[in-house]
This record gives sequence, structure tokens and C-alpha cells, in this order.
Amino acid sequence: MASQKSDENCMDSSTEINIPAVPAENNDQSRNDPEYSDLDDLLTDSTSYYNNAKKYWSNVSPTVDGMLGGFGSISFIDIRGSEQFLKQLYKQKPAPGRKWALDCGAGIGRISKNLLLPWFDQVDLVEQDEHFCETARKELADFTSKLGTVFNSGLQDFIPEEGRYDIIWAQWVLGHLTDEDAVQFFVRCAKGLARGGMIVIKENFTTSNVVDVDRTDSSVTRPLLQMKQLLKQGNMRVVKEQRQTSFPKELYPVYMLALRPIIKN
Repeated sequence: MASQKSDENCMDSSTEINIPAVPAENNDQSRNDPEYSDLDDLLTDSTSYYNNAKKYWSNVSPTVDGMLGGFGSISFIDIRGSEQFLKQLYKQKPAPGRKWALDCGAGIGRISKNLLLPWFDQVDLVEQDEHFCETARKELADFTSKLGTVFNSGLQDFIPEEGRYDIIWAQWVLGHLTDEDAVQFFVRCAKGLARGGMIVIKENFTTSNVVDVDRTDSSVTRPLLQMKQLLKQGNMRVVKEQRQTSFPKELYPVYMLALRPIIKN
């Protein structure tokens, strides 16, 4: 799922939806809790943190508008920005292959349908909400020959097959992972990459140096610097970074980061 949220502190930035629970495609405009000190309290019980997110998304409509928190109209702009970014990644050397892709927090398959399936021979999806998984299978019925496995799992539990994926795409979902689980997710995804493969994350980021907490959907929105610190802990390096443009100004800034594993001597 991938949810979008507004940023009252962002006066000159554009963004799309914010992070969803553990799927990757929903948008929630609810205000983030201004009490940043509540962060530790919110994450103390990770079981409750994930269960609350799961409960939230179970009540979200399995539609594009539902996935984008009422901002379904920005879907085209989002996909166009992602496609342009993806094209630039294939100018890198070595370029990723185009055989297998993984859509993390896939929701109802919006990104798979409009971005990944036209690009790759096979696409797997991972989504925690069973109803969204069922909807995704229906939405992607025209891509039967290219649709791989739809994994019904939260990202905190998902283990990609080693050496399988040319591109692993995670959008508006990492805010539903604790810091520790986000780091371990990067570690597992690095092992899941094929030779020359990349991970792409597309997320909302705060315009301050503090984490915004949203108890409504049980998620956090991190500063970009903190995310880069988590990536380093997860043995990942940023090879390309770009801000999404043309989103409504009241939304959080959204950045796309292309990642490759850090090569250790």
C-alpha cells in the first residue's frame, strides 16, 4: 500500500501520498502526531505497531483512490515520474536486467500494472492485506503470463528468494516498518538482487530533522538523512536520487532513491 499525507510544515514542497501500513499503496491525509516524543512509545511494542497498521488497512477501500488516501488523481503523475526515474537507471553501468521485478507493499497492484509489468518479463508482488491481494490478482488478470507470485505477507516477515530480482520496488510502505525491521529488510533485499540489480524506494520525507508520528495508520515519516543512515546500516548505498515533481504542495516531499549493496573488501 502507499498512503499520502499532508505536511503542514512544508510550505514549498510537493509530494504524493504517504506510506501505508505494510502493503505499499495507500494515502492518508490525517495529521501526524506533533508529539515526536511519542515515537519510542509507539514503537516499543512492535507487535501492536504492526497489528494496528494491519487493522487500519483492512478498512481501506481496495481502489486506487483508497490506496492513495483520496489522492487518486495523482496516480498518473506518480507513475510518470517513476517511469522517468526507471529509464535513467538503465543508463547506469552495469544496468539491471529486465527479467524479474518485485513490488513491495503492492496494495491492489497499481504500480505493478502501470509501471513494472510493462517493463519486466515477470513481476512478483508482496502485500500484507489479503483482500488487496485478491483485488490485485483480478486487476492484473490481463497479465497472467507475466504475473508471478502474489505473496500475502508483511515486509517485516518477507524473505525474497536470493539472486532473483533485477528491480525491487518499495513505495510508500517503509514508514510502516520499525527502524530495526527496515534495516533487516534492506539486508534481505540485497541478497534477493540478481547481478546488477537495484532496489528502488519511493517515500515521503519530513522537511524537518525529526520523525513525524501518525497513530491513525501506525506509521512514521522520517527525515531523508535518517533514511540514508538506515540504508547504510542495511549495507545499501544510494546510486541515484531524485525528487518527485508536480505533486500538490500540501503533501510531503517525495524522493526516489536507487540503491545497490555496499561492496565490502
